[in-house]
Amino acid sequence: MTSQAEPPLRPAALIVGAGDATGGAIAKRFAREGLVACVTRRSADKLAPLVDEITRLGGQARGFASDARKEDEVVALVDTIEREVGPIEVMVFNIGANVPCSILDETARKYFKIWEMACFGGFLAGREVARRMVARGRGTILFTGATAGLRGSANFAAFAGAKHALRALAQSMARELGPKNIHVAHVVVDGAIDTDFIRESFPERYALKDQDGILNPDHIADNYWHLHAQPRDAWTHELDLRPWMERW
Repeated sequence: MTSQAEPPLRPAALIVGAGDATGGAIAKRFAREGLVACVTRRSADKLAPLVDEITRLGGQARGFASDARKEDEVVALVDTIEREVGPIEVMVFNIGANVPCSILDETARKYFKIWEMACFGGFLAGREVARRMVARGRGTILFTGATAGLRGSANFAAFAGAKHALRALAQSMARELGPKNIHVAHVVVDGAIDTDFIRESFPERYALKDQDGILNPDHIADNYWHLHAQPRDAWTHELDLRPWMERW
């Protein structure tokens, strides 16, 4: 009796926070380059359209329900991908948690939750994939930052605090892991992105789309691929992405 051979493992791209805009575009971009896009959200049902689209376009994708704030779930996620899919060659942490609120009305519970989502989750995912990457001597870790990681604006104390912390995490990891051949980069997305949220909540800003005044998720994704493909003698650590007309 002959046993059926296990399918060969393929390099994987883990996108933590694969939403309908930027995260999804990044997943499609890496799948187009031959990596298996391993996408996560807290609800697996919301990942089905993205996984189906990648498959329809000829790529490979797997969806995973995972709460980036829960250590045991993040550990299990990385273990499962490494065992069933293949080595994680690149990890993109793309959770936002942009919830404005006056400091006078902010609650301790929501402030802490925003920090958990936008920073602590980045630490958990970054640590777990770094352990695997260092053992192999290669890999890329990319963190999605925001304007709030550079300066805190009124009514954004929680988000700014979390994104400042994520930026510091990325800097520390880059300095420690760069000499181990692990490329760690932080992407400052400074501007409105072409999403349903912007279209519905900020129609005046969305009206600038025809003038290239808001960020196209596919163009953001191209820059993430560029970071991963950079030769190690010319690595970028921090990359700013903003529309040509954005004030900064």
